[in-house]
Parts: sequence; structure tokens; C-alpha cells
Amino acid sequence: MSTDTPNDTARAAGDSPAARLPGKAGTSGARKAPAPAANRGGRPAPRPAARTSRPGRATPRRVRLSLSRVDPWSVFKIAFLLSVAVAIAGVVMTGVLWTVLSGMGVFGNLNDLLRSMDRKGSSFNLMDYIGFGRVMSLSVVIGVIDIFLMTAIATLGAFLYNICSSLVGGLHLTLTDE
Repeated sequence: MSTDTPNDTARAAGDSPAARLPGKAGTSGARKAPAPAANRGGRPAPRPAARTSRPGRATPRRVRLSLSRVDPWSVFKIAFLLSVAVAIAGVVMTGVLWTVLSGMGVFGNLNDLLRSMDRKGSSFNLMDYIGFGRVMSLSVVIGVIDIFLMTAIATLGAFLYNICSSLVGGLHLTLTDE
């Protein structure tokens, strides 16, 4: 069993204690100090931000960027999810609005008005046409159609944007970090 101390291991490798002290020149077998972390891998060291007269606040940087291409697949996915959310919100909104109008008695009053206008006294019932089931079914059908249309239009818009940006150079933005 070996009971080497760190100093014995370093001497065996050819280092002297003076070579391990900071600021001292070592012997021919001295180790080199590692490169600073910012310069490893060929990356330039980051520049410190310029300071204004107020301590602790950096001046905002301005960056000019151009949006030259939009991925149609990502636009398709986002448009689909957003259109599903809009369709669900539309169905819920329709149900709440119908319930509020029914609770206020609007449909009953409208039904009475339509019956009074008929001279023959027919058995017309407005709720046969605008009942809760029919209104919700129509709302779901409109929501499904909107899902397909909104997704298709957004994806087509991404393709058209890519064609136009290849001709013009894209949308130019100037961003600042304040």
C-alpha cells in the first residue's frame, strides 16, 4: 500500500513546490495554467456592457434582425391548436349566451310576439328552431369548419410569406433590451 501525499505525487511528476505557487516560475516540468473559461473552444471573451452615468444600469442594446423564413409545419401546429381553442371558446360562449337569454325570458317573449302576429292562431313554437340542442349542434359544426379553415389559411399564409420574403428579404425588426 502506498501512502503518497499530494506533494509526493506532484514531485514524482516532476513539479517542484515553487512551480505550484502562483506568481513563481517553475522548472522545466511545470504545468501550464488552464486557459480562461471564456477563451476555451475558440469562442471570443464576452465584452462588458457599456455603463451609463447611472451605476448599475447598462445602456440598452439595439439589434436589427430580419425574419426571412417561417416554418409552415410549426405554423400548422400552432394554428391548429389556437383554432381548437377558439372553437371551444365559441361553443362555451354560445351555451352561456343561450342560457342567459333563456333565463331572462327572451325566447318566451319572442315566441309570444310571433304568435300574436299570426292571425290564424297557429301552433308555431320558436323553440323548435332555436332550442338548446340545435343551437349547440350548429355551434359545434361551425367550430369544426373554423378549425379547418383557420389552420389551412394560416399554413397557406406561411407558404406565401416564405415566397414573398425570398423576393423582398423578409420582415426587418429592430429589438432593444431595456
